Amino acid sequence: MSIHKLRRWGIVLGSLGVLGVLVLHALVFFWVPTEASQGIIQRIFYIHVPAAIVAFLAFGVVAIAGALYLWLGDEQLDQAALCAAEGGMVFTTVVLLTGPLWGKIAWGTYWTWEPRLTLTLLLWFIYLGYFLVRASTENPERGKRFSAVVGIVGALDIPLIHVSVLWFRSLHPGPVVFKTSGPSLAAPMSVTLGVGFLSMLLVFLGVFAFRYALETAKRAAEMRARANA
Repeated sequence: MSIHKLRRWGIVLGSLGVLGVLVLHALVFFWVPTEASQGIIQRIFYIHVPAAIVAFLAFGVVAIAGALYLWLGDEQLDQAALCAAEGGMVFTTVVLLTGPLWGKIAWGTYWTWEPRLTLTLLLWFIYLGYFLVRASTENPERGKRFSAVVGIVGALDIPLIHVSVLWFRSLHPGPVVFKTSGPSLAAPMSVTLGVGFLSMLLVFLGVFAFRYALETAKRAAEMRARANA
């Protein structure tokens, strides 16, 4: 796909995602019912959980693209991993900002070193390391390979985050969406959650497409510069 088409898809998908986020906020404030036990603070759920799911998907792309890059050596795979990692960091940051706001009301504290919070913060630092490793080697190829390994290892933290509330004593409640018996949400809550997930996924895909186009243009310019040197 050409750079022009990638940019156009990025703008279209990103714009749809932003529109969806606006619709999400309207649903959160004016439509979805208030949860009985936690009250109005529970409405952060419709931003917090979709952001977490999209972040996990993004880092899954990083791991898969990185593994394929190590196998095939295709620069486009490294490029895809880099762009996905940037999106994953943004959405993980959203998770780490909205979670403490929720926790302050629900638990009486912004932060506690319970398993899911700790593992999520660890995930953020692992992928921060992904970018640091890329920039820390004099050999760009070596930096890409090292970062691919970091991206693969980091993705192993994602299932641990999910099962941490089942394996360890945790302040977080048990799963309400991804569980064997199915989601335990009322229909309006499920719809609002779905709108949140779709909207944030579109934002991620839009940013990914636009960043991929920019990265493609950058690398093409570097190749031309080397050819003319």
